[in-house]
Amino acid sequence: MKYCFADLHIHVGATEGGKWIKIPTSRRLTVRNICEHSLWQKGMDVVGIVDAMSPLVLEDLNSLLAEGLLQELPGGGYQYKQSLTVLLGTEIETIEPQGGMAHTLLFLPDIAAMRRLSNYMSQFIKNINLSAQNAHMPLNQLIDIAVSFEAMIVPAHIFTPYKSMYGVCARRIRALLTEKNMRKLSAVELGLSADSDLADRIGELSSYTFLTNSDAHSLDKIAREYTLFSVEQANFQEIHQAMRRQRGREVIANYGLNPRLGKYHRTLCEKCGHTEQTEKIVSAGVCVNCGSNKVVTGVLDRINDIADYAAPIHPAHRAPYYYQVPLEFISGLGKKGMGKLLDLFGTEMNVLHRANAADLRQAVGDRIADGILSARSGTAIIQSGGGGVYGKVINKVDK
Repeated sequence: MKYCFADLHIHVGATEGGKWIKIPTSRRLTVRNICEHSLWQKGMDVVGIVDAMSPLVLEDLNSLLAEGLLQELPGGGYQYKQSLTVLLGTEIETIEPQGGMAHTLLFLPDIAAMRRLSNYMSQFIKNINLSAQNAHMPLNQLIDIAVSFEAMIVPAHIFTPYKSMYGVCARRIRALLTEKNMRKLSAVELGLSADSDLADRIGELSSYTFLTNSDAHSLDKIAREYTLFSVEQANFQEIHQAMRRQRGREVIANYGLNPRLGKYHRTLCEKCGHTEQTEKIVSAGVCVNCGSNKVVTGVLDRINDIADYAAPIHPAHRAPYYYQVPLEFISGLGKKGMGKLLDLFGTEMNVLHRANAADLRQAVGDRIADGILSARSGTAIIQSGGGGVYGKVINKVDK
């Protein structure tokens, strides 16, 4: 078995020819640039491109195949420059009869299968060329379709207050899905504002593997969260087996933001702008500062409201969750400092996982090195985010 760093939720901003796929994102977020950046700067082993159902994105993928930069893998998926595994996915929006929308990731093994899904879903989706479009159906119906295409099925950012299962659709998955379709889920994605300790306070999630992905809308955001898989080969089939913990394949670790850094971790009052920073439990739907009901309920406060357990109960299969502060959150680390780190260590994965303290200090000085090391050790001081605003890492000398 070998270990593979994987970020399976990366959006395409635009095509090579400049046509928008996801608005608003960066035009630099093309399939080619995603592969180059993920391989050479981020140091990823596997990426999931989740706008591959767009015929325009499929054209760009075919162009990379024609150039010989992509090669189809036995077992599904593609290899970029014989180094980076690329999985083809799509993010689809569903709507429940009782209200609430959710996003779900589907992954298929190759371009031909994705094109068939694209052709089929075009009867439900108004603009199949664009990202994360509404399929005008409930999640149960989408899962039935996905199963017929033998897709991996991963509910996305499951707690966020916009377009997620627990965030806005229901207090329990079983309220949305049949028991049969609950078993068809390959894994669930936690989202930036949650971690395993929060998710394992809900009993029905105990059977599912947790994924941590970036949901990147720009190149810099790739690998701000990622999952470590143990597989024999990094391809579609084995990644799917790892999600389902089959044949010895499994998720070894989740690397994610401290949830307080997530932009929906705490409840934000849209009237007075208050975001709670203490451990105080916030009543759902009410601002603790001004009493207004114009609030965006945070993930922590939503989970406090719906949880089965006051403390997490982790199943035996649960992979450890490591807080990973992306380098972009480190105070004082600009482009020049980042360049020095990459020149010395090669990739961000090497900086975050392998660089020793002495080498970091030599590269960027004590202040920035201390920020990286405190983030790595989990001792960083963090101001919580909420309502669409990311949290902050506060340098101890600036506090």
